[in-house]
Amino acid sequence: MNDKSDSVLVKECLSGIKKSFEILVDRYQKPVFNVAFRIINNYDDAAEIAQTTFIKAFENLSTFDTKRKFFSWLYRIATNESLNYLKARKQHELLSDDHVSHDQTPDEKFDDAESDEQLQTALMQLNPDYRIVLVLCHFHNLSYKEISSILDVPEKTVKSRLFSARKNLKELLERENI
Repeated sequence: MNDKSDSVLVKECLSGIKKSFEILVDRYQKPVFNVAFRIINNYDDAAEIAQTTFIKAFENLSTFDTKRKFFSWLYRIATNESLNYLKARKQHELLSDDHVSHDQTPDEKFDDAESDEQLQTALMQLNPDYRIVLVLCHFHNLSYKEISSILDVPEKTVKSRLFSARKNLKELLERENI
């Protein structure tokens, strides 16, 4: 794996070395996909969102502030793309348990596939604002500060949403005897 920093790779890409962006894609493809998958719960759509995220990142690379972390900027794009997808889908159909994907998750966070499916079903019942902070905090191990930067909200808001999300998720899981 290439050990150049993200900011060096971005600068190289902006100077015309397109291979540098390929390294960034390789570096962040799985985390971007996982964020999208955990938010929308559909393997194929998450793959499409990941692809769109990288296209938008490439097209807007000149707007990236190299004083900030690249992955936070990229996660913000992925999160916004996922939310836009949810909004568009919501206009066409109501979310229901019938739409839970039965595809195996790529990150295989849990050894027990049944528990993973039950957790994913419960996650999909949460408000998207709550779901996103849970995914970023617990599935991607990001700090409050990093989540704050990605979502462009104060850290207090992240903490508040995370508290409410955990409480709501706990209630959902207890209701289902999980």
